[in-house]
Amino acid sequence: MGIVDAFRLDGKVVVVTGASSGLGAAFAAGLAEAGADVVISGRRAERLAETAEVVAAAGRRCVVVQADVTSVDDCERVVQEGLGALGRIDVLVNNAGVGSARPALRETPDEFRQVIDVNLLGSYWMAQACARVMGPGSAIVNVGSALGLTTAGLPQAAYCSSKAAVIGLTRDLAAQWTGRKGIRVNALAPGFFPSEMTDEYPDGYLDDQAARRIPAGRIGEPDELVRAALFLASDAASYITGAVVPVDGGLLTS
Repeated sequence: MGIVDAFRLDGKVVVVTGASSGLGAAFAAGLAEAGADVVISGRRAERLAETAEVVAAAGRRCVVVQADVTSVDDCERVVQEGLGALGRIDVLVNNAGVGSARPALRETPDEFRQVIDVNLLGSYWMAQACARVMGPGSAIVNVGSALGLTTAGLPQAAYCSSKAAVIGLTRDLAAQWTGRKGIRVNALAPGFFPSEMTDEYPDGYLDDQAARRIPAGRIGEPDELVRAALFLASDAASYITGAVVPVDGGLLTS
């Protein structure tokens, strides 16, 4: 296999969770462009249909499954519907997530649990469901966050805790599954990217972060994160597992 060919996903099937908007939709579109057929899931059916149109425009097959990753049954259904339609599962991009910005002394138990349920438990249930049917050479890409390794300067205890836990989960699953099942498990640690979560940040906050904390001097573009996901999903990263890859413009150096 040539160097460039190793980055292709031709003949592979990728599951992308949280694909109804934002970075999830970008992952689905970008990995389809690299040759993959795609199973997309999320809670908003009408937005999933928009993502499916983009995948189809790239000439790839797309299976749409409305699902909630906090439900173990829904996670299993995503995998089974993908298998039924496309015959295999080779890559999981564990993207579904929610944010929060509540002062720690005012955050309720239910608010904290909701973030953990989606960001950590949802990633685990999806990883379990996919790993049961994946063959050797498959890959799981968990979408963590640089905020699992630093803070945003905002009150985000639930979000930061959940993303730190995703990093720990990634390392343990890599240790369990790479040698025994041939499944590589890695994580992305994005910095600040345009998303529904960052849309809720105070006016001027991202500009201030970019000026003070990000050596690149700006927030990221979605395609810059998609390229990193493609690398980890592809055979180009065949000797990489248990890694956490920051895509943050240097945020973690500050």
